[in-house]
Amino acid sequence: MKLVTAEQMRGLDAKAINDYGIPGIVLMENAGRGTVEIMARKFGDLAGKMVSIFVGPGNNGGDGLVIARHLHQLGSVPIVFTLLNPQKFQGDAATNFAIIQQLPVPVHTILQSADFRVADEHLAESSIVVDALFGTGLKREVSGLFAEAIERINRFEGTVLAVDIPSGLDSDSGQPLGVCVDADMTATFGLAKPGQFTYPGAGLTGILKVVDIGIPPDAIYAAEIRLELLESEIVGQWLPARKPADHKGTYGHLLVIAGSPGKTGAALLCGQGGLRSGAGLVSLCAPDVLSPIFETALPEAMTIPLQGSDDGLFSIDHYEAIVTAMSNKEALVIGPGLGTASCTAELVVKLYREAAMPMVIDADALNILAAHPSEIKDPPAVRILTPHPGEMARLTGQSTGIIQRNRLQVSEAFARENNVILLLKGAGTVIAAPDGWTAVNPTGNPGMATGGMGDVLAGLIASLLAQDVPPWQASCLGAYAHGLAGDRLAHDLDIELGFTASEVAVEIPLALQEIHEQAFD
Repeated sequence: MKLVTAEQMRGLDAKAINDYGIPGIVLMENAGRGTVEIMARKFGDLAGKMVSIFVGPGNNGGDGLVIARHLHQLGSVPIVFTLLNPQKFQGDAATNFAIIQQLPVPVHTILQSADFRVADEHLAESSIVVDALFGTGLKREVSGLFAEAIERINRFEGTVLAVDIPSGLDSDSGQPLGVCVDADMTATFGLAKPGQFTYPGAGLTGILKVVDIGIPPDAIYAAEIRLELLESEIVGQWLPARKPADHKGTYGHLLVIAGSPGKTGAALLCGQGGLRSGAGLVSLCAPDVLSPIFETALPEAMTIPLQGSDDGLFSIDHYEAIVTAMSNKEALVIGPGLGTASCTAELVVKLYREAAMPMVIDADALNILAAHPSEIKDPPAVRILTPHPGEMARLTGQSTGIIQRNRLQVSEAFARENNVILLLKGAGTVIAAPDGWTAVNPTGNPGMATGGMGDVLAGLIASLLAQDVPPWQASCLGAYAHGLAGDRLAHDLDIELGFTASEVAVEIPLALQEIHEQAFD
Protein backbone atom coordinates (compact mmCIF):
# COMPACT_ATOMS: atom_id res chain seq x y z
CA MET A 1 0.00 0.00 0.00
CA LYS A 2 1.36 3.40 -0.99
CA LEU A 3 1.67 6.02 1.75
CA VAL A 4 1.71 9.71 0.86
CA THR A 5 2.92 12.76 2.69
CA ALA A 6 0.69 15.80 3.03
CA GLU A 7 2.65 17.55 0.29
CA GLN A 8 2.33 14.60 -2.07
CA MET A 9 -1.42 14.38 -1.44
CA ARG A 10 -1.83 18.07 -2.20
CA GLY A 11 0.08 17.47 -5.42
CA LEU A 12 -2.19 14.59 -6.39
CA ASP A 13 -5.31 16.66 -5.68
CA ALA A 14 -3.92 19.51 -7.77
CA LYS A 15 -3.00 17.18 -10.62
CA ALA A 16 -6.48 15.64 -10.64
CA ILE A 17 -8.03 19.12 -10.79
CA ASN A 18 -5.63 20.89 -13.14
CA ASP A 19 -4.39 18.13 -15.46
CA TYR A 20 -7.39 15.81 -15.56
CA GLY A 21 -10.13 18.41 -15.23
CA ILE A 22 -11.80 16.83 -12.20
CA PRO A 23 -13.41 19.68 -10.24
CA GLY A 24 -12.38 19.95 -6.63
CA ILE A 25 -15.97 19.83 -5.55
CA VAL A 26 -16.28 16.38 -7.17
CA LEU A 27 -13.33 15.14 -5.13
CA MET A 28 -14.96 16.60 -2.01
CA GLU A 29 -18.27 14.96 -2.87
CA ASN A 30 -16.59 11.59 -3.38
CA ALA A 31 -14.78 11.95 -0.05
CA GLY A 32 -17.92 12.77 1.93
CA ARG A 33 -20.14 10.20 0.23
CA GLY A 34 -17.45 7.50 0.58
CA THR A 35 -17.14 8.25 4.29
CA VAL A 36 -20.87 7.83 4.83
CA GLU A 37 -20.79 4.54 2.91
CA ILE A 38 -18.09 3.33 5.31
CA MET A 39 -20.21 4.46 8.28
CA ALA A 40 -23.20 2.55 6.93
CA ARG A 41 -21.16 -0.64 6.47
CA LYS A 42 -19.66 -0.31 9.94
CA PHE A 43 -22.67 0.82 11.98
CA GLY A 44 -25.57 -0.59 9.96
CA ASP A 45 -28.79 1.38 9.52
CA LEU A 46 -28.01 5.03 10.31
CA ALA A 47 -31.64 6.17 10.18
CA GLY A 48 -32.67 7.99 13.34
CA LYS A 49 -29.15 8.12 14.77
CA MET A 50 -27.93 11.50 15.95
CA VAL A 51 -24.47 12.35 14.61
CA SER A 52 -22.57 15.39 15.86
CA ILE A 53 -20.20 16.78 13.22
CA PHE A 54 -17.46 19.22 14.21
CA VAL A 55 -16.43 21.32 11.21
CA GLY A 56 -13.32 23.43 10.85
CA PRO A 57 -11.95 25.70 8.14
CA GLY A 58 -10.68 24.45 4.83
CA ASN A 59 -11.56 21.41 2.76
CA ASN A 60 -11.71 19.09 5.76
CA GLY A 61 -14.62 21.16 7.03
CA GLY A 62 -16.16 20.97 3.56
CA ASP A 63 -15.90 17.19 3.69
CA GLY A 64 -17.78 17.29 6.99
CA LEU A 65 -20.58 19.29 5.39
CA VAL A 66 -20.92 16.73 2.58
CA ILE A 67 -21.06 14.00 5.21
CA ALA A 68 -23.86 15.86 7.01
CA ARG A 69 -25.88 16.08 3.78
CA HIS A 70 -25.54 12.39 2.95
CA LEU A 71 -26.39 11.38 6.50
CA HIS A 72 -29.53 13.50 6.26
CA GLN A 73 -30.47 11.70 3.05
CA LEU A 74 -30.17 8.37 4.87
CA GLY A 75 -32.55 9.52 7.60
CA SER A 76 -29.92 10.27 10.22
CA VAL A 77 -30.06 13.31 12.46
CA PRO A 78 -26.83 15.23 11.72
CA ILE A 79 -25.98 18.25 13.87
CA VAL A 80 -23.21 20.52 12.54
CA PHE A 81 -20.94 22.58 14.79
CA THR A 82 -18.74 25.04 12.91
CA LEU A 83 -15.72 26.50 14.67
CA LEU A 84 -15.60 29.49 12.38
CA ASN A 85 -17.98 32.15 11.16
CA PRO A 86 -19.83 30.46 8.26
CA GLN A 87 -19.26 33.61 6.21
CA LYS A 88 -15.58 32.63 6.13
CA PHE A 89 -16.08 29.33 4.33
CA GLN A 90 -14.33 29.50 0.95
CA GLY A 91 -14.42 27.67 -2.36
CA ASP A 92 -15.96 24.21 -2.39
CA ALA A 93 -16.58 24.30 1.37
CA ALA A 94 -18.63 27.49 0.92
CA THR A 95 -20.66 25.81 -1.83
CA ASN A 96 -21.45 22.85 0.41
CA PHE A 97 -22.37 25.13 3.28
CA ALA A 98 -24.82 26.94 1.01
CA ILE A 99 -26.41 23.57 0.19
CA ILE A 100 -26.65 22.64 3.88
CA GLN A 101 -28.50 25.89 4.55
CA GLN A 102 -31.28 24.72 2.25
CA LEU A 103 -31.77 21.52 4.25
CA PRO A 104 -33.30 20.93 7.71
CA VAL A 105 -29.83 20.27 9.15
CA PRO A 106 -29.14 22.27 12.33
CA VAL A 107 -25.93 24.32 12.23
CA HIS A 108 -24.48 25.81 15.40
CA THR A 109 -21.59 28.26 15.32
CA ILE A 110 -18.99 28.10 18.10
CA LEU A 111 -16.98 31.30 18.39
CA GLN A 112 -16.38 31.33 22.16
CA SER A 113 -16.19 28.79 24.96
CA ALA A 114 -19.74 29.52 26.14
CA ASP A 115 -21.03 28.34 22.76
CA PHE A 116 -20.05 24.76 23.57
CA ARG A 117 -23.06 24.50 25.87
CA VAL A 118 -25.35 23.47 23.01
CA ALA A 119 -22.73 21.06 21.69
CA ASP A 120 -22.51 19.39 25.11
CA GLU A 121 -26.28 18.89 25.11
CA HIS A 122 -26.28 17.23 21.69
CA LEU A 123 -23.19 15.12 22.44
CA ALA A 124 -25.05 13.54 25.34
CA GLU A 125 -27.66 12.26 22.85
CA SER A 126 -25.38 11.40 19.90
CA SER A 127 -24.35 7.93 18.77
CA ILE A 128 -21.42 9.06 16.63
CA VAL A 129 -19.13 12.09 16.50
CA VAL A 130 -17.49 13.05 13.21
CA ASP A 131 -14.22 14.97 13.50
CA ALA A 132 -13.84 17.25 10.45
CA LEU A 133 -11.85 20.02 12.12
CA PHE A 134 -8.42 19.75 10.48
CA GLY A 135 -6.98 17.73 7.63
CA THR A 136 -3.49 16.68 6.63
CA GLY A 137 -2.29 20.23 6.08
CA LEU A 138 -2.12 21.08 9.78
CA LYS A 139 1.47 21.80 10.94
CA ARG A 140 0.96 24.09 13.95
CA GLU A 141 0.02 23.16 17.49
CA VAL A 142 -3.72 23.11 18.17
CA SER A 143 -4.95 25.72 20.64
CA GLY A 144 -7.96 27.78 21.67
CA LEU A 145 -11.47 26.71 20.73
CA PHE A 146 -10.16 23.91 18.52
CA ALA A 147 -8.32 22.38 21.47
CA GLU A 148 -11.50 22.67 23.54
CA ALA A 149 -13.47 20.91 20.80
CA ILE A 150 -10.94 18.07 20.60
CA GLU A 151 -11.03 17.63 24.36
CA ARG A 152 -14.81 17.29 24.19
CA ILE A 153 -14.57 14.79 21.33
CA ASN A 154 -12.13 12.71 23.36
CA ARG A 155 -14.50 12.69 26.33
CA PHE A 156 -17.34 11.43 24.13
CA GLU A 157 -18.33 7.90 25.13
CA GLY A 158 -19.66 6.83 21.75
CA THR A 159 -17.84 6.20 18.46
CA VAL A 160 -15.54 8.87 17.01
CA LEU A 161 -14.86 8.90 13.27
CA ALA A 162 -12.05 11.13 11.96
CA VAL A 163 -12.24 12.64 8.49
CA ASP A 164 -8.98 11.97 6.59
CA ILE A 165 -6.76 12.26 9.71
CA PRO A 166 -7.53 12.69 13.43
CA SER A 167 -7.48 16.44 14.01
CA GLY A 168 -4.26 17.51 15.68
CA LEU A 169 -2.18 14.65 14.23
CA ASP A 170 0.79 15.37 11.96
CA SER A 171 0.00 13.11 9.01
CA ASP A 172 3.67 12.75 8.05
CA SER A 173 5.28 11.93 11.39
CA GLY A 174 2.39 10.53 13.44
CA GLN A 175 3.12 13.02 16.21
CA PRO A 176 0.30 14.93 17.96
CA LEU A 177 0.41 18.68 17.49
CA GLY A 178 -0.53 19.40 21.07
CA VAL A 179 -3.96 17.92 21.72
CA CYS A 180 -5.20 15.34 19.19
CA VAL A 181 -8.43 13.47 18.50
CA ASP A 182 -8.33 9.84 19.63
CA ALA A 183 -10.46 8.24 16.92
CA ASP A 184 -12.12 4.85 16.82
CA MET A 185 -12.08 4.93 13.02
CA THR A 186 -10.54 7.12 10.34
CA ALA A 187 -11.75 7.47 6.75
CA THR A 188 -8.71 8.71 4.86
CA PHE A 189 -8.90 10.01 1.32
CA GLY A 190 -7.08 8.86 -1.79
CA LEU A 191 -4.16 7.12 -0.14
CA ALA A 192 -3.13 6.30 3.42
CA LYS A 193 -0.72 8.57 5.27
CA PRO A 194 2.51 7.54 7.05
CA GLY A 195 1.43 9.13 10.33
CA GLN A 196 -1.42 6.62 10.47
CA PHE A 197 1.07 3.76 10.81
CA THR A 198 3.81 5.29 12.96
CA TYR A 199 3.28 5.74 16.68
CA PRO A 200 1.61 7.35 18.48
CA GLY A 201 -0.43 8.21 15.36
CA ALA A 202 -1.30 4.59 14.65
CA GLY A 203 -2.92 4.29 18.05
CA LEU A 204 -4.92 7.51 17.56
CA THR A 205 -6.18 6.57 14.08
CA GLY A 206 -8.24 3.55 15.10
CA ILE A 207 -9.55 1.36 12.31
CA LEU A 208 -8.34 2.85 9.03
CA LYS A 209 -10.41 2.83 5.84
CA VAL A 210 -9.16 4.34 2.58
CA VAL A 211 -11.78 6.15 0.48
CA ASP A 212 -11.31 6.30 -3.30
CA ILE A 213 -12.06 9.92 -4.14
CA GLY A 214 -11.35 9.61 -7.87
CA ILE A 215 -7.63 10.40 -8.18
CA PRO A 216 -6.69 8.79 -11.54
CA PRO A 217 -4.35 5.78 -11.15
CA ASP A 218 -2.07 7.28 -13.80
CA ALA A 219 -1.58 10.33 -11.60
CA ILE A 220 -0.59 8.15 -8.66
CA TYR A 221 1.82 6.16 -10.81
CA ALA A 222 3.39 9.32 -12.23
CA ALA A 223 3.96 10.68 -8.71
CA GLU A 224 6.60 7.95 -8.12
CA ILE A 225 5.64 7.51 -4.48
CA ARG A 226 8.46 5.66 -2.73
CA LEU A 227 6.92 5.10 0.67
CA GLU A 228 4.96 1.90 1.25
CA LEU A 229 3.21 -0.07 3.94
CA LEU A 230 4.36 -3.68 3.86
CA GLU A 231 1.67 -6.27 3.09
CA SER A 232 1.70 -10.06 2.75
CA GLU A 233 0.55 -9.85 -0.84
CA ILE A 234 3.73 -7.97 -1.73
CA VAL A 235 6.42 -9.42 0.54
CA GLY A 236 5.17 -12.95 -0.06
CA GLN A 237 6.25 -12.69 -3.68
CA TRP A 238 9.86 -12.31 -2.49
CA LEU A 239 10.01 -15.66 -0.70
CA PRO A 240 12.57 -17.99 -2.32
CA ALA A 241 10.83 -20.68 -4.36
CA ARG A 242 11.59 -24.26 -3.29
CA LYS A 243 11.84 -27.19 -5.72
CA PRO A 244 11.65 -30.89 -4.87
CA ALA A 245 15.24 -31.59 -5.95
CA ASP A 246 16.79 -28.71 -3.96
CA HIS A 247 19.25 -29.43 -1.16
CA LYS A 248 20.97 -27.54 1.65
CA GLY A 249 23.54 -26.13 -0.74
CA THR A 250 20.76 -24.50 -2.73
CA TYR A 251 19.76 -22.16 0.08
CA GLY A 252 23.01 -20.53 1.00
CA HIS A 253 25.51 -20.60 3.83
CA LEU A 254 25.26 -17.92 6.52
CA LEU A 255 28.19 -16.87 8.68
CA VAL A 256 27.38 -15.51 12.15
CA ILE A 257 29.98 -13.45 14.01
CA ALA A 258 28.50 -12.99 17.45
CA GLY A 259 28.78 -13.78 21.13
CA SER A 260 31.13 -13.13 24.03
CA PRO A 261 31.34 -14.35 27.63
CA GLY A 262 27.93 -13.83 29.22
CA LYS A 263 26.29 -13.10 25.85
CA THR A 264 26.38 -16.43 24.05
CA GLY A 265 22.59 -16.45 23.98
CA ALA A 266 22.55 -13.58 21.50
CA ALA A 267 24.65 -15.58 19.03
CA LEU A 268 22.47 -18.65 19.49
CA LEU A 269 19.27 -16.68 18.89
CA CYS A 270 20.79 -15.15 15.78
CA GLY A 271 21.67 -18.63 14.54
CA GLN A 272 18.13 -19.81 15.27
CA GLY A 273 16.74 -16.91 13.24
CA GLY A 274 18.92 -17.97 10.32
CA LEU A 275 18.03 -21.65 10.50
CA ARG A 276 14.30 -21.15 11.07
CA SER A 277 14.02 -18.86 8.05
CA GLY A 278 15.47 -21.35 5.60
CA ALA A 279 19.23 -20.92 5.30
CA GLY A 280 20.71 -24.19 4.08
CA LEU A 281 23.71 -23.90 6.38
CA VAL A 282 24.61 -21.69 9.33
CA SER A 283 28.09 -21.43 10.81
CA LEU A 284 28.73 -19.76 14.16
CA CYS A 285 32.16 -18.19 14.25
CA ALA A 286 33.44 -17.42 17.76
CA PRO A 287 36.44 -17.63 20.06
CA ASP A 288 37.27 -21.28 20.73
CA VAL A 289 36.39 -21.13 24.44
CA LEU A 290 32.77 -20.44 23.44
CA SER A 291 32.45 -23.19 20.82
CA PRO A 292 31.40 -25.94 23.27
CA ILE A 293 28.40 -23.81 24.30
CA PHE A 294 27.33 -23.31 20.69
CA GLU A 295 27.84 -26.94 19.74
CA THR A 296 25.74 -28.12 22.67
CA ALA A 297 22.93 -25.54 22.47
CA LEU A 298 22.45 -25.39 18.68
CA PRO A 299 23.52 -28.69 17.12
CA GLU A 300 22.04 -27.79 13.72
CA ALA A 301 24.66 -25.06 13.27
CA MET A 302 28.31 -25.61 12.51
CA THR A 303 31.02 -23.82 14.48
CA ILE A 304 34.25 -22.16 13.43
CA PRO A 305 36.44 -21.90 16.56
CA LEU A 306 38.92 -19.02 16.56
CA GLN A 307 42.21 -19.80 18.21
CA GLY A 308 44.14 -17.62 20.66
CA SER A 309 41.28 -16.03 22.57
CA ASP A 310 41.41 -17.17 26.16
CA ASP A 311 39.30 -14.20 27.22
CA GLY A 312 36.50 -15.23 24.85
CA LEU A 313 36.60 -11.94 22.92
CA PHE A 314 36.87 -11.35 19.21
CA SER A 315 39.95 -9.35 18.20
CA ILE A 316 41.73 -7.99 15.14
CA ASP A 317 43.98 -11.05 15.36
CA HIS A 318 41.04 -13.11 14.09
CA TYR A 319 40.65 -11.10 10.91
CA GLU A 320 42.46 -13.49 8.54
CA ALA A 321 40.69 -16.53 9.96
CA ILE A 322 37.32 -14.83 9.48
CA VAL A 323 38.19 -13.84 5.91
CA THR A 324 39.01 -17.49 5.25
CA ALA A 325 35.69 -18.53 6.78
CA MET A 326 33.87 -16.08 4.52
CA SER A 327 35.18 -17.69 1.34
CA ASN A 328 32.28 -20.11 0.84
CA LYS A 329 29.51 -18.08 2.50
CA GLU A 330 26.81 -15.95 0.89
CA ALA A 331 26.10 -13.53 3.74
CA LEU A 332 27.39 -12.46 7.12
CA VAL A 333 25.73 -11.12 10.27
CA ILE A 334 27.83 -9.42 12.89
CA GLY A 335 27.13 -7.90 16.28
CA PRO A 336 24.72 -9.80 18.56
CA GLY A 337 26.36 -10.20 21.97
CA LEU A 338 29.73 -9.23 20.52
CA GLY A 339 30.83 -6.75 23.18
CA THR A 340 32.56 -3.44 22.50
CA ALA A 341 36.11 -4.08 23.70
CA SER A 342 38.75 -2.14 21.79
CA CYS A 343 40.22 -5.30 20.27
CA THR A 344 36.76 -6.26 19.02
CA ALA A 345 36.04 -2.77 17.75
CA GLU A 346 39.10 -2.80 15.52
CA LEU A 347 37.96 -6.07 13.97
CA VAL A 348 34.39 -4.86 13.37
CA VAL A 349 35.48 -1.65 11.65
CA LYS A 350 37.94 -3.51 9.40
CA LEU A 351 35.33 -6.09 8.37
CA TYR A 352 32.75 -3.38 7.74
CA ARG A 353 35.17 -1.40 5.57
CA GLU A 354 36.78 -4.29 3.69
CA ALA A 355 34.52 -7.37 3.52
CA ALA A 356 33.07 -7.52 0.01
CA MET A 357 29.98 -9.55 0.90
CA PRO A 358 26.44 -8.70 2.07
CA MET A 359 26.40 -7.99 5.78
CA VAL A 360 23.77 -7.38 8.48
CA ILE A 361 25.12 -5.20 11.30
CA ASP A 362 23.32 -5.38 14.64
CA ALA A 363 23.66 -4.68 18.37
CA ASP A 364 27.25 -4.19 19.60
CA ALA A 365 28.59 -3.85 16.06
CA LEU A 366 26.31 -0.82 15.70
CA ASN A 367 27.60 0.65 18.94
CA ILE A 368 31.14 0.20 17.68
CA LEU A 369 30.34 1.94 14.42
CA ALA A 370 28.65 4.74 16.35
CA ALA A 371 32.05 5.44 17.92
CA HIS A 372 33.60 5.54 14.42
CA PRO A 373 31.01 7.49 12.40
CA SER A 374 33.40 8.40 9.59
CA GLU A 375 33.75 4.70 8.74
CA ILE A 376 30.05 4.10 8.05
CA LYS A 377 29.64 5.86 4.72
CA ASP A 378 29.97 4.05 1.37
CA PRO A 379 30.93 0.49 2.42
CA PRO A 380 32.30 -1.88 -0.26
CA ALA A 381 29.21 -4.10 -0.36
CA VAL A 382 25.61 -4.22 0.89
CA ARG A 383 25.24 -3.22 4.52
CA ILE A 384 21.94 -3.55 6.39
CA LEU A 385 22.01 -1.76 9.76
CA THR A 386 19.31 -2.80 12.24
CA PRO A 387 19.35 -0.36 15.21
CA HIS A 388 16.76 0.10 17.89
CA PRO A 389 16.04 3.78 18.77
CA GLY A 390 18.80 3.97 21.38
CA GLU A 391 21.39 2.61 18.95
CA MET A 392 20.09 4.96 16.27
CA ALA A 393 20.57 7.87 18.65
CA ARG A 394 24.19 6.86 19.11
CA LEU A 395 24.71 6.43 15.36
CA THR A 396 23.34 9.90 14.60
CA GLY A 397 24.33 11.85 17.70
CA GLN A 398 20.68 12.81 18.26
CA SER A 399 18.50 12.10 21.26
CA THR A 400 16.23 9.07 21.37
CA GLY A 401 13.27 11.46 21.65
CA ILE A 402 14.18 13.18 18.38
CA ILE A 403 14.63 9.81 16.70
CA GLN A 404 11.21 8.61 17.82
CA ARG A 405 9.48 11.82 16.78
CA ASN A 406 11.02 11.73 13.32
CA ARG A 407 11.47 8.05 12.55
CA LEU A 408 10.83 8.28 8.82
CA GLN A 409 12.87 11.38 8.17
CA VAL A 410 15.85 10.25 10.25
CA SER A 411 15.89 6.79 8.65
CA GLU A 412 15.62 8.13 5.11
CA ALA A 413 18.39 10.67 5.64
CA PHE A 414 20.78 8.16 7.24
CA ALA A 415 20.29 5.57 4.49
CA ARG A 416 20.77 8.14 1.74
CA GLU A 417 23.77 9.89 3.26
CA ASN A 418 25.65 6.68 4.12
CA ASN A 419 24.60 4.49 1.18
CA VAL A 420 23.26 1.72 3.42
CA ILE A 421 19.92 0.08 4.14
CA LEU A 422 18.64 1.22 7.51
CA LEU A 423 16.08 -0.77 9.50
CA LEU A 424 14.93 1.24 12.52
CA LYS A 425 13.28 -1.20 14.90
CA GLY A 426 10.30 -0.50 17.12
CA ALA A 427 6.55 -0.14 16.73
CA GLY A 428 6.10 0.60 13.04
CA THR A 429 9.61 -0.51 12.04
CA VAL A 430 10.98 1.71 9.26
CA ILE A 431 13.11 0.31 6.43
CA ALA A 432 14.93 2.89 4.30
CA ALA A 433 17.12 2.36 1.24
CA PRO A 434 19.73 4.76 -0.15
CA ASP A 435 17.75 5.21 -3.38
CA GLY A 436 14.83 6.76 -1.49
CA TRP A 437 12.54 3.73 -1.13
CA THR A 438 11.08 3.52 2.36
CA ALA A 439 8.70 1.05 3.97
CA VAL A 440 6.77 0.88 7.23
CA ASN A 441 6.13 -2.53 8.78
CA PRO A 442 2.71 -3.01 10.44
CA THR A 443 3.37 -6.38 12.12
CA GLY A 444 4.57 -6.97 15.68
CA ASN A 445 3.19 -6.32 19.15
CA PRO A 446 4.28 -5.19 22.65
CA GLY A 447 5.01 -8.78 23.69
CA MET A 448 8.10 -8.60 21.51
CA ALA A 449 9.62 -5.94 23.76
CA THR A 450 12.03 -8.36 25.37
CA GLY A 451 15.66 -9.34 25.05
CA GLY A 452 16.84 -11.34 22.06
CA MET A 453 14.14 -10.37 19.56
CA GLY A 454 16.56 -8.26 17.54
CA ASP A 455 19.10 -11.09 17.45
CA VAL A 456 16.51 -13.36 15.83
CA LEU A 457 15.60 -10.63 13.34
CA ALA A 458 19.25 -10.09 12.36
CA GLY A 459 19.68 -13.79 11.68
CA LEU A 460 16.43 -13.92 9.72
CA ILE A 461 17.38 -11.06 7.40
CA ALA A 462 20.90 -12.39 6.88
CA SER A 463 19.46 -15.83 6.11
CA LEU A 464 17.30 -14.35 3.36
CA LEU A 465 20.39 -12.63 1.95
CA ALA A 466 22.19 -15.99 1.96
CA GLN A 467 19.23 -17.44 0.03
CA ASP A 468 19.85 -14.82 -2.67
CA VAL A 469 16.90 -12.58 -1.78
CA PRO A 470 17.87 -9.01 -2.83
CA PRO A 471 18.86 -6.78 0.11
CA TRP A 472 15.83 -4.48 0.06
CA GLN A 473 13.40 -7.37 -0.21
CA ALA A 474 15.28 -9.34 2.46
CA SER A 475 15.04 -6.41 4.88
CA CYS A 476 11.32 -5.85 4.30
CA LEU A 477 10.35 -9.53 4.24
CA GLY A 478 12.46 -10.19 7.32
CA ALA A 479 10.86 -7.40 9.32
CA TYR A 480 7.35 -8.40 8.25
CA ALA A 481 7.83 -12.13 8.96
CA HIS A 482 9.50 -11.47 12.32
CA GLY A 483 6.61 -9.27 13.47
CA LEU A 484 4.03 -11.71 12.12
CA ALA A 485 5.65 -14.56 14.05
CA GLY A 486 5.21 -12.48 17.20
CA ASP A 487 1.61 -11.68 16.27
CA ARG A 488 0.84 -15.36 15.74
CA LEU A 489 2.20 -16.16 19.18
CA ALA A 490 0.23 -13.35 20.81
CA HIS A 491 -2.93 -14.62 19.11
CA ASP A 492 -2.40 -18.31 19.83
CA LEU A 493 -1.40 -17.76 23.45
CA ASP A 494 -3.95 -14.95 23.90
CA ILE A 495 -1.27 -12.81 25.55
CA GLU A 496 0.92 -9.88 24.64
CA LEU A 497 3.67 -10.56 27.17
CA GLY A 498 5.65 -13.48 28.44
CA PHE A 499 6.74 -15.16 25.21
CA THR A 500 10.41 -15.29 24.32
CA ALA A 501 12.68 -14.65 21.39
CA SER A 502 13.30 -18.39 21.05
CA GLU A 503 9.56 -18.96 20.70
CA VAL A 504 9.38 -16.29 18.02
CA ALA A 505 12.20 -18.03 16.15
CA VAL A 506 10.28 -21.32 16.25
CA GLU A 507 7.20 -19.55 14.85
CA ILE A 508 9.05 -18.06 11.85
CA PRO A 509 8.43 -21.00 9.44
CA LEU A 510 4.68 -20.82 10.10
CA ALA A 511 4.72 -17.05 9.60
CA LEU A 512 6.54 -17.46 6.28
CA GLN A 513 4.02 -20.10 5.22
CA GLU A 514 1.14 -17.76 6.09
CA ILE A 515 2.75 -14.96 4.08
CA HIS A 516 3.15 -17.30 1.09
CA GLU A 517 -0.48 -18.41 1.29
CA GLN A 518 -1.78 -14.86 1.46
CA ALA A 519 0.35 -13.86 -1.52
CA PHE A 520 -0.55 -16.75 -3.81
CA ASP A 521 -3.74 -18.50 -2.63
